[in-house]
Amino acid sequence: MEPTAPTSCPHCSSDQQKPAVPSQQGLTPPALYICPMCDGVSSDKPGACPQCGMALEKNPLAQRNEPECCGDGGDDEVRDLWWRVRWSTAMTLPVVLLSMGMDLPVVRDIPHEASGWMQFVWATPVVFWVGWPLLVRFARSLVTLRFNMFTLIGLGVLAAWSYSTLALVAPHLLPHSATHGGMVLYFESAAVITVLVLLGQLLELRARKATGSAIRALMNLAPKTALLVRDGHEIDTPVDDIQVGDILRLKPGSRIPVDGIVTEGSSTVDESMLTGESMPQKKETGSAVTGGTVNATGTFLMRAERVGANTVLSQIVEMTAKAQASRAPVQRLADRVSAWFVPAVVGIALLTFLLWWQFGPQPSFAFAVVNAVAVLIIACPCALGLATPMAVTVGLGRGAQLGVLIKNAETLERLHEIDILMLDKTGTLTEGKPSVAEIFPLPGLSARDLLACAAAVEAVSEHPIATAIVNAAKERNIPLASVTDFQSITGSGVLGNVGDSEVFIGQEAFLKKNGVFISAECHAQSMRMQAEGCTVVVVVLNEKPLGLIAIKDKIKESAPSAITALHSLGLKLQMITGDSLATAQRVAKDLGIDEVAAEVSSKEKLLHVYQARGKDRHVAFAGDGINDAPALAAADVGIAMGTGTEVAIQSAAVTLMKGDLRALHQAFALSRATMKVIRQNLMFAFLYNGLGIPLAAGILYPFTGWLLNPMIASIAMSLSSVSVILNSLRLRRF
Repeated sequence: MEPTAPTSCPHCSSDQQKPAVPSQQGLTPPALYICPMCDGVSSDKPGACPQCGMALEKNPLAQRNEPECCGDGGDDEVRDLWWRVRWSTAMTLPVVLLSMGMDLPVVRDIPHEASGWMQFVWATPVVFWVGWPLLVRFARSLVTLRFNMFTLIGLGVLAAWSYSTLALVAPHLLPHSATHGGMVLYFESAAVITVLVLLGQLLELRARKATGSAIRALMNLAPKTALLVRDGHEIDTPVDDIQVGDILRLKPGSRIPVDGIVTEGSSTVDESMLTGESMPQKKETGSAVTGGTVNATGTFLMRAERVGANTVLSQIVEMTAKAQASRAPVQRLADRVSAWFVPAVVGIALLTFLLWWQFGPQPSFAFAVVNAVAVLIIACPCALGLATPMAVTVGLGRGAQLGVLIKNAETLERLHEIDILMLDKTGTLTEGKPSVAEIFPLPGLSARDLLACAAAVEAVSEHPIATAIVNAAKERNIPLASVTDFQSITGSGVLGNVGDSEVFIGQEAFLKKNGVFISAECHAQSMRMQAEGCTVVVVVLNEKPLGLIAIKDKIKESAPSAITALHSLGLKLQMITGDSLATAQRVAKDLGIDEVAAEVSSKEKLLHVYQARGKDRHVAFAGDGINDAPALAAADVGIAMGTGTEVAIQSAAVTLMKGDLRALHQAFALSRATMKVIRQNLMFAFLYNGLGIPLAAGILYPFTGWLLNPMIASIAMSLSSVSVILNSLRLRRF
């Protein structure tokens, strides 16, 4: 059955308009369709890109907001192409039999002229009815002067059909050499090329849809409904209606609908689909849970904290979709080539036509037409255009599945150029959950009083060291005094007033810079603690040292193997930390890190990045804290731990969702694998056109008598595009 007649758009000639669907949280709804190859091209209707002619694809961000009735809208183009392929194949088969099967009993006795008219009757609807979208894209490319693959296809098909029609209707208008005593028709070439191009478009579209499977899989993690608890009753409510503060019940085996906090009960939650961590995580009152993860065993109540587009899952989908729509710098090469490629091919086709017409064997005019058409068809730059965006799309999608979120295509390319990786210590190499290991008060003060003084000020801070000190005070049932005039000195310590006294907790190096010194005994104790891998802070009351607190932060279990794997990639590893030199050196020695810079402030971390980049080195910085944000933004590639602060994540170009350094190795390896596939695709596209055009022009004819049939050229053109896509899809198994 023929599809509904399209409503034409002056820009993209698209059809089947769909109403815009309001997005969640009152945001402007994203465009329903985007071009997979051209940055910034979007539409609210399906159709063709006005720049490259490729079919527009469903925008994953728009799919997330579509009502249930529009769920199959993304398959409109596939259904339309499948319909066209079936009809064009059915009508082309008689043309092929008539033109190439004259020895068959069915067509043997049909007169040559009658056969020609029958071919005309069957081929014309294929070219102008079923193949109409191809001609529309061809015409648009001429009007806009944006030459693309459909420029070459349209020229080839129309040249074959027009020549054949003229030879059939008015053979006397053609030179005698063109007919050579009889009609030489190429209706079958025009029809078969149309069929093969439509079939190639269908295969291409299906393959490209497979590249978006990572985003669709992520979107499908979010359930449609949730159990809302209100006035003691459980109400099955659409997730879109859940508001911040609502209480939800989670039963065993159900997916968590939004981000929130457990308020009652306990359970284990499978977070592997977002973090890659296979071991279920224990959740109890106060624990954070993430939308899209699966409640494994128990039943609990949770309070919704983030809903709609603000959930972690929604942000992952949006970040991945935006990254897939971005363009890698290597794409500029393909763009520059494509800019002159089509005019050059048209020139080669005209030259081929003239040379064959003037110097070719009889019928020279017919030879000229056939070879010129073959050049136009085989030179289709589709494989070149798809080489980079397909690999980038698949690579970014695979990264999202592995818990490695890469913000854009340029970052994916830059990763493979990195030669220095700078790493923060706390929260990056270590667990970021330190605990107090030792308290050393100076004479005249108890350990309890020292801890009480420090915890009062640290209670206002959010730093992991502050948390460790406060937790130690709570474990000892030490009441916390109120604090005024709190200050956080980034990378150095914290300051506040407890009553009438000023309390500082922080680094010895900072105190020295400000003229405050600790005793020799205290310094010796500090060095001993640091040598044991502890972070040591000095507690100072009214510029008088009171004692030391040692905090131990365990090295992440994944760190040793991850560091070994990163070294195997040829990366030079540097630890850049605000911690003491002795502690940093102990951690670096245990992990095998190449260089250490310790006791550095946030500004000094930034300077280390600038200095390395000033020596023409490509730098990546990995960190998780607020003080890491400047360095993350300044590095060629900033890498944030997903367990870190929001500021760090926003400043970074790569986010490791589970904060596991093994994912860092995967990010570098994925970048290298993607760039390898891109180079293979570009090499294949250039090699294909470099060899195909001379063969189509007939360069081997003087030596072998062999010519490339336009139908074979069309098959090769379609297969080249599909081959590039299939090569890119290999990254899905990375």
